[in-house]
Amino acid sequence: MRVDDERAAEMLLAVARAVLDRVDDLTDADLAIGDGDHGIGMRRGFEAVELVLENPPSGIDGVFKAAGMAIMSNTGGAAGAVFGSVFTSGAAAFAAQEEITPEGFVEFLTAAQGAVQRRGGVAEGAKTMLDALAPAARAAAGASDLKTATAAAAEAALQGVEATKAMIATTGKARSLGERSVGHPDPGAISMSIILGAMRDYVAG
Repeated sequence: MRVDDERAAEMLLAVARAVLDRVDDLTDADLAIGDGDHGIGMRRGFEAVELVLENPPSGIDGVFKAAGMAIMSNTGGAAGAVFGSVFTSGAAAFAAQEEITPEGFVEFLTAAQGAVQRRGGVAEGAKTMLDALAPAARAAAGASDLKTATAAAAEAALQGVEATKAMIATTGKARSLGERSVGHPDPGAISMSIILGAMRDYVAG
């Protein structure tokens, strides 16, 4: 599927719906190793995305930036900052682009990864959303078409979620649990997996 600026807005609306459909799962995951507010925050952020994209701005980069700003302004806490940064920082990959190419999608993921690392001060292995995002960026690299790129990214993110179960949280609210955080997936990684899974499903048609 060719994803131009109009379809980019449709894709991010599909992402918002996917996140909103999984709010209870995100809440349960966060209750296991946090304070249980991740689902509530993501609901606020992605309901705001739905509202802002009712009348989307022009340009693919404009669409992504608008979504990111809505998330930053409404999600709250660290999740709002990092998930908003995924879209606002990644938007630059689509500047002056008439459609999302596989190369542009990889550039989006790479830019998003860098933004999360800078803003959150985290690296892979710390049991965060980065453990889904970074593998996704690597997996999508070299794909010959957008369908393959999004599918590879979504699968890698899902594997990243599974990998977080064996990790000890070293940052965020779960850090105080230490080894007790082992056995539970990271809620942020789950959210990242949902986002990329929805993008894959949209592109697949």
